[in-house]
Amino acid sequence: MTLPTITPAEARRLITAGATLVDIRSPDEHARASIPGAQNRPLDTLGQIEGQIEKPSAVVYHCRTGMRTGANADRLAAAADCPAYLLEGGLDAWRAAGLPVVEDRKAPMEIMRQVQITAGSLVVLGVVLGLTVQTAFLGLAAFVGAGLVFAGTTGWCGMARLLAMMPWNRRPAV
Repeated sequence: MTLPTITPAEARRLITAGATLVDIRSPDEHARASIPGAQNRPLDTLGQIEGQIEKPSAVVYHCRTGMRTGANADRLAAAADCPAYLLEGGLDAWRAAGLPVVEDRKAPMEIMRQVQITAGSLVVLGVVLGLTVQTAFLGLAAFVGAGLVFAGTTGWCGMARLLAMMPWNRRPAV
């Protein structure tokens, strides 16, 4: 089932009329930037959405660009027992429309972006060192590449787990 997409202006009208806005991004993405009033229900907890959303008149799902919501429209439709819509262009389109966005620049960068930056840096470092210092450093690039393949095929990323434990990714106890 394909859910209809709506513009940020249409979404805002629905929300004002009582629709529930659901952000399907990960908690770290939501903490960094979010639409005021959006409920954070990560895609990986989608099966748990049923019963958590009190019978709204409608549900508007969003992610950052609209790609995740579009790719998971069937699952999102099944999770709502009311009319459901996808925010066309996601948070980026909402922001571009001049609508309010809550941002916390002190929140850590999303874990997957940290993984991409770290993995890319290690591959470049391994190749540069392998070509200029010692060919054995090429093993670093190969190791990181193998780790990325493993993460992609199994869904378990050791680098993401390691980065999640870093001090900048931990919120101080309140």
